[in-house]
This record gives sequence, C-alpha cells and structure tokens, in this order.
Amino acid sequence: MSTDPKRMKTSDAELSLEQIAELLPGTGEIMQSVGNAWWRCAYAARGGNFDLAAYFARRVRSLQHKLAIVRPKYAEDLASFERDHIAPVLSACDAGDLGAFERAHARAVDAANELHVKWGKAYIRWTLPEEAPTDLDLRPDAGQDARRSKR
Repeated sequence: MSTDPKRMKTSDAELSLEQIAELLPGTGEIMQSVGNAWWRCAYAARGGNFDLAAYFARRVRSLQHKLAIVRPKYAEDLASFERDHIAPVLSACDAGDLGAFERAHARAVDAANELHVKWGKAYIRWTLPEEAPTDLDLRPDAGQDARRSKR
C-alpha cells in the first residue's frame, strides 16, 4: 500500500482517490444493468421460474443501492422505489403469483419512468422488450415449488 493515504497501490499502478472515483460506473452504466436485470426478471416470472425472477429483482435492488452511493441525490427516491415497487415484485415471486407479479412489475416500470421525468430525463422511457432473453433457461427448476412451500 502507498504511504500516501490518498493513493492506493495495485499490482500494476498507484492510483489517487480521484482516479479511483473516476473509474466508478456512472448512472448510465448502472441503469443499463438495471434494465437488463428487470427485463430478465419479467420473463423469468412469465416462464414460471420465480426463483430466477426474484434473483433478478434482488439484483436490481443491489444495483440501485450502488447508485445511491455514487449518486446520493437519488438515494431517497431509490429507497422509496425499493419499498413501494421492488418489495411487491419480490412478494409476488415468493408467492409464485404471476398476476400479482405482472401488476407489480408494470407499476414499477411506470414509477421508474415517472422518476426519469422528475429528474429531468424525460427522454429516457424504459419499456419491456417484446422478446424474452435467449441466453437463459427461464423454466422453473424441479425443486422450486418445494422450496417455495418451505418459506
């Protein structure tokens, strides 16, 4: 480690805290990952794989926690979004209730787009892609129903 507390030594370089901060992902990169996870969440639930849908909803929650750190001006809205929109999606996943999931997911999309407007980004309007992702098996695994009944 560097003797300067504002510099960090890696195996290849010595970086200032400012350089490290510049390497952090921006809002656009984080939100692109959020959109990708939210898309996968929807189609996993539609495929009956509520465990996978919950995984992707938790992934969205985790990414939004990171966004609140790097962009604290969004922290309050992100906390409200988690409480009001991600929690109902997770509850629907836990219950294996596709109808409740679809309603909660759609409300979350609408709320996210309203937040884009609030923060001066009305030109960003997320929509669920018409096609399911093709790189994942979205069907439920054999033990999913048994795990859900134990919860």
